Amino acid sequence: MPDSQFSSAQSARQALAGRLQEIRLDAGLSARALSTAAGWHEAKTSRIEHAKQQPSEADLRAWCCVCSAEKLIPELIAELRAVNSMWLDWRRAERNGLKHLNVSVRDIYERTRQFRSYCQSMIPGLLQTPEYTTAVLASLRERRQVQVDDVASAVAERMDRQHVLYEGDHRFAFVLELAALRYQVGGPEVLTGQLRHLLDVMQLASVSLGIIPTSVDRTPRWPVEDFYIFDNKQANVELVSGFLTITHPREIAMYAESFAALSKLAVYGSRARRLITAALAELPD
Repeated sequence: MPDSQFSSAQSARQALAGRLQEIRLDAGLSARALSTAAGWHEAKTSRIEHAKQQPSEADLRAWCCVCSAEKLIPELIAELRAVNSMWLDWRRAERNGLKHLNVSVRDIYERTRQFRSYCQSMIPGLLQTPEYTTAVLASLRERRQVQVDDVASAVAERMDRQHVLYEGDHRFAFVLELAALRYQVGGPEVLTGQLRHLLDVMQLASVSLGIIPTSVDRTPRWPVEDFYIFDNKQANVELVSGFLTITHPREIAMYAESFAALSKLAVYGSRARRLITAALAELPD
């Protein structure tokens, strides 16, 4: 991950680097002395302390042992794993198939009371039909060269997750670009079923569905990457190379502000239904 591209992850990396430098200084060791005792080049110590290189768990153990701070090893390893979880590249996330990642996020969907989602070109997972989800995941598996074929079980997991739309005290706000209604994921028959499902699910008391028309003035806010906000505790962003988890309050607030601005561009209720119906009418019988 580029050093300055995602500030939540980078801030966490810098905080860990700062702790390691403090541990070395508290032990009264120079960078050269620590490096010599740990058995690596001094440049590595410098890179770690300046958050230019991510330490491994073995590096943390060696660092703490050299500094007589063994009691900090479990805490620092936990911190390192938390940093790593902020950025998850698709190759690592999907090395054992697609179901595992879908299962891992079920808990946060069930705990969240206010869910906000913005999507440019796809129908979000909570609103998808089984056929649409199958087309999406099969395409992802082929594109990312996932060796394990567990598409069917991943689809079942996503469908089961949708129970939150109908149960409990949850509120869901979705904002879609109009293009999401027209891209033929799975072909016209699959998209027809998906759009009809949208017409049904948008009537749920727990769901707000807004669609941004192409005719609206985009000067105030243009399209951005797909993102999801879970209460005000976490935001997730899906990128070409991986999955970003944001927990820093300032950054979550930025995504919340973007969602609010995009929401103002959208139409709702009968106007949104007309856009969906128009997209349906364009599809072959």
